[in-house]
This record gives sequence, structure tokens and C-alpha cells, in this order.
Amino acid sequence: MASDDGAKVRRHRSWAGVKAGDRVEIDDPRARRSSFEFVAYVEHLANGEAWVEVVGGKRGDRKLWNFRPDQVFPHSARAKQPSLVDAPQLLLE
Repeated sequence: MASDDGAKVRRHRSWAGVKAGDRVEIDDPRARRSSFEFVAYVEHLANGEAWVEVVGGKRGDRKLWNFRPDQVFPHSARAKQPSLVDAPQLLLE
């Protein structure tokens, strides 16, 4: 977790069992046939809004994208699996 004094957002480098660099799937028409890596879960401290930052896109792209948390799924997701916001990927010890 990272936040500076006076910052308006708080960035988390891990969220719902994924950490920066982990591959994720995105449920959005703009993201079809693209690949993404998790960057951060971001919370706006003043209004409570949250979003997930990912990097990637079409083959060879490294563009930064923002999606709602309910649009982000584990990389191994099959059809009809819940998003990471509904079913975090828990590490089993």
C-alpha cells in the first residue's frame, strides 16, 4: 500500500490475491483479444471510488488502462467464474 500525506488516492500493489505483474482477464469489449497485467488497486480517498489499473493491450502494447474492480478476473478464469472483487484468489498454505 502506498499513499503520500495529502494524496487524494491510495494505491495498493496487491489486491484480491493478485500482485503487481500478475496476469488478469478483463471483461470489457475494448479488451477483447488483449492481455493485461495487474498494476494497482486504487482508492480515491475523498469520494470512495475504486478502480484497477492494468498494463497491456493488443500484442506488444504496454498501455495503462483503468477498469472497475468487477471487470477484473483471474487469468485462469473460465466462463461464469466470479470477478476478483466477488471471489478473491486466496493463497492456500
